[in-house]
Amino acid sequence: MLLWSYFSVVLTDPGSVPPNWRPAIDEERGEADPLNGSEFINLPADPTHQRIRFCRKCNQLKPPRCHHCSVCGRCVLKMDHHCVWVVNCVGALNYKYFLLFLFYTFLETSLVTLSLLPHFIAFFSDGEIPGTPSTLATTFLAFVLNLAFALSVLGFLIMHISLVSANTTTIEVLYFPYLY
Repeated sequence: MLLWSYFSVVLTDPGSVPPNWRPAIDEERGEADPLNGSEFINLPADPTHQRIRFCRKCNQLKPPRCHHCSVCGRCVLKMDHHCVWVVNCVGALNYKYFLLFLFYTFLETSLVTLSLLPHFIAFFSDGEIPGTPSTLATTFLAFVLNLAFALSVLGFLIMHISLVSANTTTIEVLYFPYLY
């Protein structure tokens, strides 16, 4: 499941702005009349359209909660962050797989840590320690690294679960805290 969720988050498109996307006049009030090209010229001067945003890098309109990724070079819907571990943006369409990847990574590293725990305890006991010195060093190092990695992934998992429960993203919390 860890490998499945990893490859799912890597290979799934995070969600891009649909071609020729145009906002409704007022998405907040539910009016659904699409804007035509002549109305876009007056948008910056019109205070009622402050929620309509334009990406200067992509030269297109941006839907709400859409952000431009400088690494990918495109706008991503409900972008959370660009993750170097999965070499992809985490956005609207692959966030579920990212959460599953964090969960299964935590589960796997915790399982390895628990399976190495008896060997780790035996390392500090007064009795005879079975194995060669290189095996003991490898076991000791593997236990410490897995424990550290499990705890750090647990921190990320807790943070992202709290973000999901608040219906927000990392970018919105870090760069736009006054909105939420």
